[in-house]
Amino acid sequence: MSIKKNKHPFRMILIILVSIIALFPFLWMLSSSFNSPENIFKTPPSLIPDLLFTNKAFSNYSMVFNQYSFGRYILNSLIICFFAGFGQLFVCSLSGFAFAKMEFKGKNLIFSLLLVTLMIPVQVTIIPEYFIMLKLGWLDTFLPLIIPSFLVGSFGTFLLREFFADIPNALFDAAIIDGVDAWGMYRRIYLPQATASMATLFIIAFMNNWNDLLRPMLYLSREKLQTVTLALTQFQSQYSSKWNLLLAGSVLSILPLILLFIFCQRYIIENTMNSGIKG
Repeated sequence: MSIKKNKHPFRMILIILVSIIALFPFLWMLSSSFNSPENIFKTPPSLIPDLLFTNKAFSNYSMVFNQYSFGRYILNSLIICFFAGFGQLFVCSLSGFAFAKMEFKGKNLIFSLLLVTLMIPVQVTIIPEYFIMLKLGWLDTFLPLIIPSFLVGSFGTFLLREFFADIPNALFDAAIIDGVDAWGMYRRIYLPQATASMATLFIIAFMNNWNDLLRPMLYLSREKLQTVTLALTQFQSQYSSKWNLLLAGSVLSILPLILLFIFCQRYIIENTMNSGIKG
């Protein structure tokens, strides 16, 4: 059995170099999180952290958890992101199915207006949104961080609408002949086929809510309700920064996203491969 030789060695070298460049900031942050404050800005910089092979190797992480209650902030962000993400899956899958397979008056106009909202920056709508939340009495709760993401999913609706539209109409017609109603089609036929697209949408929604800083800063005032991104700001002040703790907290804030991607990467790859298949 012959082994094919790689005809493009330079392509592989380029991929390796780009991967190293992309990973270097994260690896440097991870390495620096095991440094003492004095060693972070040491000149010339040290590649090996001064705390790594000592009994104080995890002192920065211990301080972040014990003195700054970072575990609570991670839990707060997880609650917000999971509810907002799953809510967006439900709403976007329903609207995507309706726009793809159902006929109603003004469908194309409504869908076009929905896509137009993708071009509106969040800074334009945040002030009227704040007054709505104020009138509802939702300030200093998780609701302003969950409900808007739950109800507004222009990108998710577009993504799932395109997926459902690619499913042959013969399947829809056969379900009608068998007496299946619209809800039954959505739940038993179309939704099980959209696993890859919905996993991709969930990761995007999760990341958007996890990295959000503006809304938590506006809506949350109690310290015990703070999210990860808002909690990271307490390591910085006007005149100084606790860089060792900030780097340790940043590593902890990235880990859930990495774990989520690892568990869902199979669906992302499947969705990417299927996006080029029509019919």
